[in-house]
Amino acid sequence: MNPLFQCAATALAATLCLAVASPALAQAPVKIKIADSFPVGHYLPRYITTPMMERLKANPAAKGMEFEYYPAEQMGKAKDFLSLVQSGVIDIAYVAPGFVSDKMPLSVVSELPLDFSGSCQGTLAYWNLAKPGGMLDKKEFAPNGVRLLFTIVLPPYQVVTRKPFASLKDFEGMKLRASGSAKELVLKKLKAIPVLMPTPDVYESLSRGTIDGVLFPFNSLPPYEIHKLSKTSTIGENFGTFVANWVISEKRWQTLPAGVQQELASMGEQLTRSACAQVEKDEAGDIEKVKAAGVKMITLSAADKAALATVLRDVSDEWATNLDRRGRTGTEVLNAFKAGLK
Repeated sequence: MNPLFQCAATALAATLCLAVASPALAQAPVKIKIADSFPVGHYLPRYITTPMMERLKANPAAKGMEFEYYPAEQMGKAKDFLSLVQSGVIDIAYVAPGFVSDKMPLSVVSELPLDFSGSCQGTLAYWNLAKPGGMLDKKEFAPNGVRLLFTIVLPPYQVVTRKPFASLKDFEGMKLRASGSAKELVLKKLKAIPVLMPTPDVYESLSRGTIDGVLFPFNSLPPYEIHKLSKTSTIGENFGTFVANWVISEKRWQTLPAGVQQELASMGEQLTRSACAQVEKDEAGDIEKVKAAGVKMITLSAADKAALATVLRDVSDEWATNLDRRGRTGTEVLNAFKAGLK
């Protein structure tokens, strides 16, 4: 064979092989790693993470994507999820501002003990501030290199303890678990001792007597079996709450196909709304589970309610003022969130 012809034939064969192989290479699985700290079966992944994955799997734009879900801190501690998303170890993660308040202090605003009683009122006010383009997005999410996908503000927290109590005064000296600077302030003003720790560590600490009780919503007591170690709980109060965010790094977001971006964006408010509505619906049943475990529900006296209202107003003002002094526009964000609640 003529050497020139042989060379040309070899080059043509190589080109044809690449042409045949390239579609297969283009469709190599793209893995999306999703992580949180919730135990298997927890209601929040059931209302947010699972529907998100199901919708993406059904979207033609996500063809070739594989989803790996790591619950129960399998990929790291809850406090580390923000940095794990930023570094690309995790693609989508649950990030609680209360666990990273050094990096996202303003985003704790929805955890303040303000005048709202249900999950959705707080959730939607927060969503409007934190979603892409919102005030909190510009002030904290974008500067941290992440984008909010979904959020939920839990129902108001109650004081739940291992031993009986009857009044606010009984909280004095108690070691109570808190999450985030807002609830820490509340406990200090009630002369209790706040102990900051992630939720997965609470059961063991309570069982050992390292802490005397917790600030928790009723919805979260059964998943962590905290009610089985408890004797008494307030009811009908708002000692603050907790915001759970699902974020993706902006860098990872930019690598997603346009159709996947559109699907996630359209899901944002839809899943946020449906999750908070379901949590509100569940709360009554969770209260009954807690009562059935023998936990006594305490309604505070009128005098204690009045005293508590003063304390809670002071907490919100002090939280904002402290951030203002650090140049972090606490009052601006607090006023924007209050306006959103209305």
